[in-house]
Amino acid sequence: MVKFDAVKVKNDIVKWVQEFFEVNGKGCNAVCGISGGVDSATVTALCVEALGKDRVYGVLMPQGTQSDIDYSYELCEHLGIDYCVVNIGDTVSELLDEIHIKSGFDITEQTKINLPARIRMSTLYAVSQSHNGRVANMCNFSETYCSYDTRYGDGVGDFSPLAKLTKTEVRAIASVLGLPERIVEKVSLDGLCGKTDEEVFQFTYTMLDKYLRTGKIDDPKVKDRIETMHKKGLFKTQPMPCFEYKA
Repeated sequence: MVKFDAVKVKNDIVKWVQEFFEVNGKGCNAVCGISGGVDSATVTALCVEALGKDRVYGVLMPQGTQSDIDYSYELCEHLGIDYCVVNIGDTVSELLDEIHIKSGFDITEQTKINLPARIRMSTLYAVSQSHNGRVANMCNFSETYCSYDTRYGDGVGDFSPLAKLTKTEVRAIASVLGLPERIVEKVSLDGLCGKTDEEVFQFTYTMLDKYLRTGKIDDPKVKDRIETMHKKGLFKTQPMPCFEYKA
């Protein structure tokens, strides 16, 4: 396997972001949802290097009280970017209550987990449209392969710097960018179900990323689980099916 060159890939992404904005948003700003995790931190830092801190705007979106929001504040201060805090807690609660009252349906746990991600994306696009922006997608290859994203939530955006990189590679780029070590090494949480990513996966990112890059894995049960998760979520990454009308 070719050794991952974090410096080269970082520089390539910076150039790619610059080229994207030159074609798709000359003079526009990058609007970044800041979760406090390494993915959003890395994307935001890449945008700062590509565009300058004055063209990067952070949006912090806690749902009520967020125990690790200090990481988000630290990142914004470290990068020197402007940001706002939009608490989505009341919006999520009121919408769930309204749906339940008006429909009579019991709200499933999966709905409770996915709705905040979709509210956050709506918030990012509202900020973006009012701030001459383009919304940054924060997803990485590891999560997306396992369908660990929310359709029309964190799974969308206007440009996606990390979509082809594993979590391990993202951390390497974060280090090259000089981000605070505690952000680089922060345990990954989805911020929705209260568990770490690896608790949900039932395997580690190290195992997953090795499998994705080499095809090698020691535990066949883990391989089966990875591929099952991947197949169940393929619809998320494919264009919406449409009826092909021929006049």
